[in-house]
Amino acid sequence: MIRNLLITVLILLFIGFSSCNKTKEKTESSQVTEIPTVPEVFEADKASIEIKKKPEDFIPKGYVPFDTIKGDFNKDGLEDYILIIKGTDKSKVIQHEYRGALDRNRRGIIALVNKNNGYELAAKNYDCFSSENEDGGVYYAPELDFEIKDGKLYINYAHGRYGYWQYTFRYQNSDFELIGYDASSNRGPIVLSDVSINFLTRQKIVNKNVNENTYDDDEIFEKSERKIKRTKLLKLSEIKDFDELDLSEE
Repeated sequence: MIRNLLITVLILLFIGFSSCNKTKEKTESSQVTEIPTVPEVFEADKASIEIKKKPEDFIPKGYVPFDTIKGDFNKDGLEDYILIIKGTDKSKVIQHEYRGALDRNRRGIIALVNKNNGYELAAKNYDCFSSENEDGGVYYAPELDFEIKDGKLYINYAHGRYGYWQYTFRYQNSDFELIGYDASSNRGPIVLSDVSINFLTRQKIVNKNVNENTYDDDEIFEKSERKIKRTKLLKLSEIKDFDELDLSEE
């Protein structure tokens, strides 16, 4: 009889232990479901996107507007803005022996998307361009200008009789990415060579004048094509100095 009593007690203890474990598992399961949902995180990200009424509201302290370029670079039918800004550091104003006071503060770029009710920042780079008052050695320094055309941003350097070079950017992946480069090396009216690089197809085309000693229109070009090694597109916001950006050797 004592043996039967012991068996009954053990059975009751086992049932009670199993019941406690199930209650604990149910409690832990209910706590896991209290994690914030994904839509709540997305809503917080949306709230952080800043819209400002005027393009000038994006100019940071210590800079002034230098130039403005208008055009539709995201192809939504609205006129977007490219602001060229310039630093105001007084220590960067130098005295030149022949040219007098020269403001050597660097220039930057701010790209803004038109949102109808204001403007949203697309890309920025505050110091990627040298000043407009640099030395050109025996010749004047290259002249910098900008253009928005066919949904692309063109950054052009004109160097008179020595030729030109041009960077083509397209707005994508939340920045402006470099998709093309074109350059011409000249000696007066004679073209010595021209280069065209398509960074999307990774194709480089070079036309070299093999009759470069001519002084008339007898230019003779030999064309060569090859694939470049670069696979990652450069972003406008990541370029530290356009003067140091040499793509001719790609």
